[in-house]
Amino acid sequence: MRPHIAAVYAFARAADDFADEGDRPAEERYRLLDLWRSRLREVVSGTSCTTQRPPEAGEPVHTREIFLALGVSIRRLQLPAALFEDLLSAFRQDVTVTRYQSWTTLFDYCRRSANPIGRLVLRIGGYTASDLDAWSDAICTALQLTNFWQDVRSDYARGRIYLPLEEMRNHGADEGALTEGRITPEWRHAVAAAVVRTRALFNNGLPLCDRLRGRLRYEIRVTWLGGTRILDRLEAMGFDVLSHRPTIGTTDIPWLAGTALGWPRSIRQRAAST
Repeated sequence: MRPHIAAVYAFARAADDFADEGDRPAEERYRLLDLWRSRLREVVSGTSCTTQRPPEAGEPVHTREIFLALGVSIRRLQLPAALFEDLLSAFRQDVTVTRYQSWTTLFDYCRRSANPIGRLVLRIGGYTASDLDAWSDAICTALQLTNFWQDVRSDYARGRIYLPLEEMRNHGADEGALTEGRITPEWRHAVAAAVVRTRALFNNGLPLCDRLRGRLRYEIRVTWLGGTRILDRLEAMGFDVLSHRPTIGTTDIPWLAGTALGWPRSIRQRAAST
């Protein structure tokens, strides 16, 4: 599985960098993403020109190698091209969209920016069942939302707020507090509500942790545990997303590994009680 996952990661990492890194103007970011889409479509169609054409200005040095490996993975495993197209559409959105009016629009972004990765991992592992896809989507969306709640401060420094404006309005959370670096009760309540939604998604995806086989089963368990542990830490710090960024560190590894291997009944009970 690892060479195929590496190929998908290299494709997505480069496209994400086009959209999000450096100080390129929007037009240049779109140009690079359009180049990446063209190369993807050439690989999907079976033409070899993209693996022969050298990188254009702004593309990674190893562009040809990235698409050579990706082409092998797509053909050998019949990976759906639509999942890669969804990723690119989300990266294009990153170029100019800095606010989300509603949960519906944020979930649509996650559908295209996070969920395709989970589905591609399932396809690489040989899984195609629709129920597995649905559980994977729930976990992937939850993971991305968790990352947003971790990074409220750093995202705002880059001009972005991912917490939907409707949730901010519901709790009276004002953007001015972020400008001033103040965590207000209103912001704590808004983030707390977002964490409740995120936990529900993790719990909706929990059955996936028992349906996979081999190493992938334990990897998804560790992923689920890590995401929910960060939410626990957000809650323990009173949802103060400006003063401290909760993370998973080396001291968590024994707990993550032991819990993933033992997978106690309490996890299922915890999900059922929330």
